[in-house]
Amino acid sequence: MTQEEQVLDKLSVIIDPDLGRDIVTLGFIKEMNIDSGNVSFAIELTTPACPVKEEFRQQAETVVSQLDWVEKVNVTMTAQQSAPKSNKNMKGLSGVKNVIGVYSCKGGVGKSTVAVNLAYSLARTGAKVGIFDADVYGPSLPSMVNVKDTSIYQHDGLLVPLEYEGVKLMSFGFVNQEQEAAILRGPMVTQIVGQLLGGVGWGDLDYLIIDFHPGTGDIQLTLLQTVELNASVMVTTPQNLSFIDVIKGIQMFETLKVPTIACVENMSYYECCGEKKRIFGVGALRRLKEMYGFKHSFEIPVMEKLSTMGDTGVPLVLEEPNGLASKLYSDLTSSVVRELSRIKFSQKELPKVEYVPGKGIGFTVDDETSYISPKVLRGECRCAVCVEEFTGEQILDKSSVPDNIQPTSIAPMGNYAVSIQWTDGHTSSVYPYEVLQKLATES
Repeated sequence: MTQEEQVLDKLSVIIDPDLGRDIVTLGFIKEMNIDSGNVSFAIELTTPACPVKEEFRQQAETVVSQLDWVEKVNVTMTAQQSAPKSNKNMKGLSGVKNVIGVYSCKGGVGKSTVAVNLAYSLARTGAKVGIFDADVYGPSLPSMVNVKDTSIYQHDGLLVPLEYEGVKLMSFGFVNQEQEAAILRGPMVTQIVGQLLGGVGWGDLDYLIIDFHPGTGDIQLTLLQTVELNASVMVTTPQNLSFIDVIKGIQMFETLKVPTIACVENMSYYECCGEKKRIFGVGALRRLKEMYGFKHSFEIPVMEKLSTMGDTGVPLVLEEPNGLASKLYSDLTSSVVRELSRIKFSQKELPKVEYVPGKGIGFTVDDETSYISPKVLRGECRCAVCVEEFTGEQILDKSSVPDNIQPTSIAPMGNYAVSIQWTDGHTSSVYPYEVLQKLATES
């Protein structure tokens, strides 16, 4: 082996935990230079916010140093991503690599708080981040970040975004300096949102966070059809009403091929006397995990400083970098980054789910197919119509399911589940792949 081949051989033992392959096969090793016993190279990651980058660096230095002829190892960590093709056609978004929507169908659940703290938590990892406040009627961003100079001007035909602590910002609230009520019809609002988002010179960004307006109307649909979103983060609260609304939001995003990669339950509990008091109820987050198979879900407690953040204009992850909120948002950030990387770069195929007449619903993984009875699968539906939302008690009488029931459509939901519609008229069945695999094994 040549010296370069020996180095690559050593590095091939380092496995990316999200992509399941070694960093040499993935093509992460760049710019290798060997000068006598000095070895230098770059590890080009999928994102500068990669939560395991320091582990990669340490592992690389350790394994290469094991070669007898190596005296010194110099590892540089870099990142390279490309913007989605459709966004490259929009001048303002041409340099934006990832677009993440933070959304809730219901207002007042703390969505903007999540969007802002997620953005600044991402920025703390070294990523270049921007926030777009898509709420024209009630913009929150001007209150949540204390920007001193809010002057808006153009350069090269694009609006120049404001900036606070290294994060780029844009909101109708900055444009509407008089803070007058936005008395506008839907078409005018969608036009304003589109112009602000695509007409801003965001420059080179790793992540653009869009703080969506609540609801499932023109504004949301226009954004989802105009801009290619990589994923969404859903925000809810423990109340039943929020739980019902968040399902509508997930379904809207999935219809437009935007996977939901994390769910955040705000005001989940508060700490008192060493106990978690769940004053707004319990069970919503658990139900969402059961229904959709979410791998990443987070409970954010009631915290006084979170509620006052809108008054001070300083995101809590910046004000208390070692506090509880920073820890929770750091975990959320890590999950979002890793899931995005898995979606964009993993070559592992999703399980195949299809109906085969006479056999049942086939579940294929690693070229092995098992079959599930349609009647059995219909009886295992965990949607809000078939199961009581908070107790988890079965409402559906399984004996009432017709023996000859069949699926009328089977469609993937992101990377975690499939949606199935049935001949009995039921249209809200969602089955995580883990559930399908378990049923297939038992069949």
